[in-house]
Amino acid sequence: PGKKVLIVYAHQEPKSFNGSLLKIAVEELTKQGCSVTVSDLYAMQFEPRATRNDIVGHLHNSEAFNYGVETWEAYKRGGLSKDLVQEQKKVQEADLLIFQFPLFWFSMPAILKGWMDRVLVQGFAYDLSKAYDGGLLQDKLSLFSFTTGGGQEFYSKEGISGDIRYVLWPMQHGIMHFCGVKVLEPHICYAPEHASEEKRKEMLTAWTQRLKTLWKEEPIDCSPEWYFK
Repeated sequence: PGKKVLIVYAHQEPKSFNGSLLKIAVEELTKQGCSVTVSDLYAMQFEPRATRNDIVGHLHNSEAFNYGVETWEAYKRGGLSKDLVQEQKKVQEADLLIFQFPLFWFSMPAILKGWMDRVLVQGFAYDLSKAYDGGLLQDKLSLFSFTTGGGQEFYSKEGISGDIRYVLWPMQHGIMHFCGVKVLEPHICYAPEHASEEKRKEMLTAWTQRLKTLWKEEPIDCSPEWYFK
């Protein structure tokens, strides 16, 4: 109880299956006494592009624009744009980050990737000498909850799409673990669009059940072996 959760949600339609998963998470975690904040990226019309508009005031080097350097310098002097400062504050306060989205092309939707690109800047989320276990966002947990288009049989080592863990490597390891965030087992709903009404209900119930004991879970072993063994 008393934990703070940020759900970063990337779906256009509240009545979608992703919308139902979001609703369940908000209700269940609130019931547990957690304070839940939602960044509904489409509703916010969140800007996914990393541009010089993300820096307020002067540039560190106006001759040649380098986004990484400019946002790092801007972060240090409090010169990032207002939307980024707001999202960073939400991240800073959260004990748990849940990312809720449909899988697009083996990855997250562009609007969510843009959130990662723009919010997790150097100085805030990591430093070159402070990455992975030394990342700047330690003591936080993350959970990727997503839906797929293809059935589970596609996403196995033997399946045409390969092990789903290969898909998780850039998201969980390359972003979250890089920033020092611990990673809980992903929550994957396979092909809800092609499932029966009954199967969809089962998927929603499974998510509710999992959330009930979420705080007792141990993070995964964040090592290449988890993804590629």
